[in-house]
Amino acid sequence: MELELQINGVITSLQVEANETLLSLLRREGYYGTRQGCETGDCGACTVVVDGVARPACVMLAAQAGGCSLTTVEGLPSAQGLSTLQRSFVEVGTAPCGFCSSGMLLSAYALLQRNNHPSDEEVREALSGNLCRCGGYEKPVQAVLRAAALLRGEEVEEVTPNVVRQSEQNPLAALGMDRQLTANGATDRLPVITSGMSANADTEYAIVGKPLPMSNAAQLVSGTPTFVTDIERRGMLHARLLTSPHAHAVIRDIDVAEARAVSGVHAVLTYKDVPRSPYSSVERGLLESGPYDQFLLDYVLRYAGDRVALVVAESPEIAEEALGLIQVEYEVKPALLDPRQALEQNAPRVHPESEARGIFDAAHNIATRVRNEVGDVDKGFEEADVIVEGEYIVPMAQPAPLETHRVVTYLDADGVLVVRTNTQSPHHVRRTLARLLNLPLRKVRVIRPEVGGGFGSKQAVVLEDLCALATQVTGRPVTLAFSRSEEFTSSPVWPNYIIRLKTGVKQDGKLVANQMALLTSTGAYATHPLTAPEGVVSQALSLYPCANMRYVAEVLYTNTPPSSALRGYSSAQEAFALESHLDEIARRLRLDALELRRRNWLRTGDELVLAKAATAGQDVGSLLVESSGLAECLRLVEEKLGWHIKRGVVNNGRLRRGVGVALTVQGSPLPPASTSGATMKLNEDGSFDIFVGAGSCEDNERTLLAQIAAETLGVALESIVIYIEDTAVTPTAIGEGVTSTLYLGGGAVRKASEQMRRQILAIAGRMLNALPEALKMSDGLISGAGEQDFTVAQVAAYALYVENRQLMTSASWRLAQVPLTFAVVGAEVEVDTETGDVRVEQILAAVDAGRVINPLLTETRIQGSLAQGLGSALSEELLYDAKGQPLTKHLGDYHLYNAADMPRTQVYLVETTEPAGPFGAKAVSEVAMGAVAPAIANAVASATGIRLPSLPLTPERILRAWHAQLQAQAQAQSPVQEPIRS
Repeated sequence: MELELQINGVITSLQVEANETLLSLLRREGYYGTRQGCETGDCGACTVVVDGVARPACVMLAAQAGGCSLTTVEGLPSAQGLSTLQRSFVEVGTAPCGFCSSGMLLSAYALLQRNNHPSDEEVREALSGNLCRCGGYEKPVQAVLRAAALLRGEEVEEVTPNVVRQSEQNPLAALGMDRQLTANGATDRLPVITSGMSANADTEYAIVGKPLPMSNAAQLVSGTPTFVTDIERRGMLHARLLTSPHAHAVIRDIDVAEARAVSGVHAVLTYKDVPRSPYSSVERGLLESGPYDQFLLDYVLRYAGDRVALVVAESPEIAEEALGLIQVEYEVKPALLDPRQALEQNAPRVHPESEARGIFDAAHNIATRVRNEVGDVDKGFEEADVIVEGEYIVPMAQPAPLETHRVVTYLDADGVLVVRTNTQSPHHVRRTLARLLNLPLRKVRVIRPEVGGGFGSKQAVVLEDLCALATQVTGRPVTLAFSRSEEFTSSPVWPNYIIRLKTGVKQDGKLVANQMALLTSTGAYATHPLTAPEGVVSQALSLYPCANMRYVAEVLYTNTPPSSALRGYSSAQEAFALESHLDEIARRLRLDALELRRRNWLRTGDELVLAKAATAGQDVGSLLVESSGLAECLRLVEEKLGWHIKRGVVNNGRLRRGVGVALTVQGSPLPPASTSGATMKLNEDGSFDIFVGAGSCEDNERTLLAQIAAETLGVALESIVIYIEDTAVTPTAIGEGVTSTLYLGGGAVRKASEQMRRQILAIAGRMLNALPEALKMSDGLISGAGEQDFTVAQVAAYALYVENRQLMTSASWRLAQVPLTFAVVGAEVEVDTETGDVRVEQILAAVDAGRVINPLLTETRIQGSLAQGLGSALSEELLYDAKGQPLTKHLGDYHLYNAADMPRTQVYLVETTEPAGPFGAKAVSEVAMGAVAPAIANAVASATGIRLPSLPLTPERILRAWHAQLQAQAQAQSPVQEPIRS
């Protein structure tokens, strides 16, 4: 049918199908700022303004827009460039990935059109239909209020993140004297002065430390095509997956003849059409033995959502039709849905095949096992005055990035397989595809555009292998993407954890023995949980070291989706268990919970004894804590939360208030198998092209890397152009991940920049007839003792046209360790004892951020991790029925926090100086998330007296525990009655 409508002020007539959505129409017409994050109107990424009302385009038929006036994000810019609203979003540092920005902008635009003086509550309500998983909601709300004030002609204050210099606020902590006084008034250790507190700790930099917006922020808020499916190839085919309806089954027969006969179908692929070669979807080093337990397509299906067949057709509709014609005969097997079931004697084997290799104990479903111990733990328990035990459970959860997994593959003019994908590990994808498809590495090129969130779920090969295979088979460009429901059923998940803790403690609070036993699932295939327990050896228990510690972990196969990393691997799960456990210990000892932590926590200069025991006999270098802002972080939260005023206040009404605090640590002193590189060239206009091997793009590293380079070189930030998205031009990166990217890419960039600076000064010395070491380079100018100076552009021109040489440098950087980052989170809650509802009144986070390279962007990332932490604490949980069928398939069924749900949050960045980080920086995006759930659980326990050992803290669980407590109290108070005698 023909449709007439007005888009961004232009009246146009378009042909549409009766069932075509408005989202499909707009994207077909090139309005790519209208993003697709779901198909049910739950995420808001597709928001458009229809006759002044913000509406989700994915659930509105195009025909319904006939005669309407539409505004998309492309219609917001003014004649001067970005609109006031868009500029405000840029200035406050909203939405690190930018996938949700267009929808939020349009919801805000609709609000400001009808109300130019909105309250904070009204803004939150207007944005409540727009989800954000990366940056949270504080910044968007701040941006809308700021834009409203500017539109009213009012002045606004500069955006100033809360950055606290530890050396100024707590000089004793800066010297390692963050120890509380013992009973006799003396500290129990001498001060430790490390290289992290050297003379340059208070150096003021020109660019590092400045709150600058993202370098690509303007593109993200203006709807510029930047994501995988924003660019289409001529002759594109569409692939669709047939997935298993059973949690555990064997394909006895599969008939695809009818599907292949459908007009427009180019290929139907099953396990019969591909080689049976085991591989790992996550990165493993060349020297690692495995496990390698996955296959491109297999006849054994190990979870509901596992891959059965792939259809490649001319259109999505044809592909869907063909999928329905595939006939499969399944032999259903018993399913393992809980890691405890996998250990049972007669449990079915998830991986009985002989081709898989590297599995620790396939017969007992054990993917890997970790054992680590220091001291004599049993003797430590004998010496303890009090022993406290507890079991804690963290359920499976969905990372739920707003952009689902999406891939486009094609062959370029030279026959190179090009893969456009929103992966977090482009170099790993390239290596894996080359091996799986039997291609030379030079024949595979991975391009990683902007990624609309990942949180660890995109650090694996998920769809890239099948999409690449489809292009190899058909010779045509192919696109393959998960719908939102497929994201819930088939993509990697955060695994469930069962953690048992046993702690021996003296009456004064000194820990003498600590034991953690961890049971977790890697799902159907061995993925990230195999590396997580190895790394957590130096994290969870090491936060509170004692003479006797034991860590044991079993990672088991189950018939659930493969597991992914959780914003820092498993640190969040262990933090919930350990921090909840410590509050229970403090209660038993009648000791202040914060004092218990201060008496036992890890300090600057301490050796990580558990990590040392795990690497006995290996040359791993120093295992000392080089820097820590933990004391200042806790002081800030304790003060701002009003801990000593609010903690322990008895309230007997229906509504009970309480406060809680939790600590986390992230990082590893063990040298990871990680390396990266940077190549830099100086252009004749004085700008620099820098090609960096970097994986994840969740930490705004393009901007952070540019700041590192500009500061090192002594040039303006605008002269730095960072390229990180294409494996064809960037150096290889090994160990790609959010936490390591800053250290890997940042170290390589700084080293290459130092080399380039020396080259520039050497040429400038010849131009000025001066020694290079006598010259200064600042703000793009090179000057000496005389009056004459040169710009970098003049030096570049001299090198090119006089000396006939191109200034270029390359640097390789090996990551010696991932520095330890600390965070403290405080929560204040109100619990309704009649409904079980937990209302979080405020969240405070203080993060040991090292030297903050960009406080604006760092604060945004931490705000995002707090929002995810709230969801993990109170609402997010994947549910399955008894047969392993997922019950959660849409965002509407899986409650994510929105702007209206969020409590007041405040972030404090505590500056220390970390020797291992560029300019003393630390990667901090993930560390605070793990402290949110235990802080809330501790606050609920403070308010009600009930300890919930399982997440999330739902009203049902609260009420069940509350009534059980009341019943127990009633029974304890009832007098014992004599039995009636006959």
